[in-house]
Amino acid sequence: APPPAHPGAPGGGGDGGGGKGAGGGRKLPTCAEHDLENYSMYCVSCRSPVCYQCLEEGKHSKHDVKALGAMWKQHKAQLSQALNGVSDKAKEAKEFLVQLKNLLQQIQENGLDYEACLVAQCDALVDALTRQKAKLLTKVTKEREHKLKVVWDQINHCTLKLRQSTGLMEYCLEVIKENDPSGFLQISDALIKRVQVSQEQWVKGALEPKVSAEFDLTLDSEPLLQSIHQLDFIQMKFSVSVPPVPLLQLEKCCTRNNSVTLAWRMPPLSHNPVEGYILELDDGDGGQFREVYVGKETLCTIDGLHFNSTYNARVKAFNSSGVGPYSKTVILQTSDVAWFTFDPSSAHRDIVLSNDNQTATCNSYDDRVVLGTAAFSKGVHYWELHVDRYDNHPDPAFGIARINVVKDMMLGKDDKAWAMYVDNNRSWFMHCNSHTSRTEGGVSKGATVGVLLDLNKHNLTFYINGQQQGPPAFENIEGVFMPALSLNRNVQVNLQSSPTYP
Repeated sequence: APPPAHPGAPGGGGDGGGGKGAGGGRKLPTCAEHDLENYSMYCVSCRSPVCYQCLEEGKHSKHDVKALGAMWKQHKAQLSQALNGVSDKAKEAKEFLVQLKNLLQQIQENGLDYEACLVAQCDALVDALTRQKAKLLTKVTKEREHKLKVVWDQINHCTLKLRQSTGLMEYCLEVIKENDPSGFLQISDALIKRVQVSQEQWVKGALEPKVSAEFDLTLDSEPLLQSIHQLDFIQMKFSVSVPPVPLLQLEKCCTRNNSVTLAWRMPPLSHNPVEGYILELDDGDGGQFREVYVGKETLCTIDGLHFNSTYNARVKAFNSSGVGPYSKTVILQTSDVAWFTFDPSSAHRDIVLSNDNQTATCNSYDDRVVLGTAAFSKGVHYWELHVDRYDNHPDPAFGIARINVVKDMMLGKDDKAWAMYVDNNRSWFMHCNSHTSRTEGGVSKGATVGVLLDLNKHNLTFYINGQQQGPPAFENIEGVFMPALSLNRNVQVNLQSSPTYP
């Protein structure tokens, strides 16, 4: 037990004095059982302050008793610590309120996005139904016109037969009134045969309609109605797993020559995972869609398409749960005419290209082949090659070729090229090393050779300085062709890919 305190003196050393100082001149509380004793200790077991007199009487001899000031500081520290915890929770609650308010805004924006997406999907369904309705109405109209035509033809035919039969009947009645037996018998046999023939024309079924008024067209709309009624259920079932509709970024979709570039993205706040995309393109002539890309990229360029063609493209996303719906269809128009250069990647190693691959020459005395970067499969295409240098009367060859043409000999010597080779006086057409149509007129420095590939008429024609060189060189050509040229070191030509037709 602590030493007894002097009556009237503050107990507990500095702690008691600190309590007194904190109260200023206020009188310290005294023990409820001992009026003359101030509280100086604290019984932890009883959770109450006590004085020394209480301790001397043994009331708290077996209890845990501590100095009042120490317990005062300890409890203040515990209360401060608890207040800090509450303060942290209050701070977290304020941050949570901000998060909830942001969530409200996100829900609002997300709701608008999904509403727009739903409207777009429903509008697409309505558009598809409208187009199908128009097709069905066309069928009904054709069926109605067919029936009307058949009935009118039958009316006209029956009217004609009826008029003939009525005339014959009237004539026969007049003949029957004839009182001259000899005159009657002279024509009666012929009349009897005519009446019998007229009767036979009204064969069984001749007086029956060839068509019915009923239309044998039954529209089975029940499956579609069931799908419409189940649309909300299917949407709710898959909206959390299958990726939503991708959004085409029209500002990034473009065409260049016979290639198209498409870009897309997923809707904002889309939480469904996406493993990849499937891009589909039709054939440029309103045919069936086909897959042209499957992968994770959201930007894709498709090369080697037809010039002057209109393509429809669409994209859909997929993940482990399945394939999402298609995006809207974007329509892209390829170039009417081709802009191309010489292709350094496929040229023979002796070919030297310059001027942004518009000018070609060669390091070898032997003929070497270089192709253009464009490929043609339909339409009309024209390009010109200007002879910048022409030394020692070489035989450059101009024309078209397949991608796998032999490149270490003159163009036209194999079956993969169709060409006109020309010197300073005359020209020849060549394919499979067959030389035809020798034509007077050659080239020199400054000359221009034109190549006109008409895949609508399937023929190839050549020009020199704006004048047609001989007849159409080749006919009945079909497939995919690339501009081609063969030359040696004595020639340098410059390409103009899309000049005006001669």
